[in-house]
Amino acid sequence: MTTSQQLFEDTTFECSKLITQRYSTSFSLGIRTLDKKFHRSIYGIYGFVRYADEIVDTFHGFDKKSLLDRFRADTYQAIDDKISLNPVLHAFQVVVNGYGIDRELIDAFLHSMEMDLDFTKYNDEKYQEYIYGSAEVVGLMCLKVFCEGDGDSYDRLKGYACRLGAAFQKVNFLRDIKSDFEERGRVYFPGVDFLSFDQSVKREIEEDIQRDFDEALIGIEQLPKGAKLGVKVAYLYYLKLFCKIKNTTPEIITQQRIRIPNARKASLLLATYFGSKLGFS
Repeated sequence: MTTSQQLFEDTTFECSKLITQRYSTSFSLGIRTLDKKFHRSIYGIYGFVRYADEIVDTFHGFDKKSLLDRFRADTYQAIDDKISLNPVLHAFQVVVNGYGIDRELIDAFLHSMEMDLDFTKYNDEKYQEYIYGSAEVVGLMCLKVFCEGDGDSYDRLKGYACRLGAAFQKVNFLRDIKSDFEERGRVYFPGVDFLSFDQSVKREIEEDIQRDFDEALIGIEQLPKGAKLGVKVAYLYYLKLFCKIKNTTPEIITQQRIRIPNARKASLLLATYFGSKLGFS
């Protein structure tokens, strides 16, 4: 690769890094504690999934389906050609081609984004389908990077990666239940009526999420050393957010978005980092 081509590629990953930093404080903190060799690739994955999600959640007043169809076509063209003048797609195709990320994972992710254009209420089947495509496959893409071509490790850990992605997504659903309903007319949880959301329904959802967290932790402890700390930081952040949600009444959750202050996120990062160095986590 020539110096000019390398500069282009480096710049595309810087774009994905900027997107990550602007859109997700918690994800950015987690990436910082990964081994540096993983940073660019995880930024490349996040930039791609973030922008796809923006199409369906943000671009009101535009033809979202047309935009998503174009984004899908451009994504596959970038992967096939191994180049794109769209910096987000160029960085993503480098990761996909470099780590052999299965196209089925990309298909499932883009399908879940398309579901957001059509579905406002989800039954059990569509709920599981959406969670797999919107969250679990993203965890699997990252796992491909972390395993660095070790197929046996990937196969052994992929079930845990799916449970972690599911836990994160379900926490997001609880956190954003107000905005999803009021701004987009969506309720992701099957059979749940936003207007009659009560403690018994909330508790049932929380028990399901807790099972995902418990199973995911088993896999986190088996991750390669360079990936374990960063994933653990993300896990602890979401667990802290989940605990805060559990301690909040349904009435408040349906009225406001629950957050973890940035200072608390930073303290979680430091506690996890030093705990790991001292052998406590």
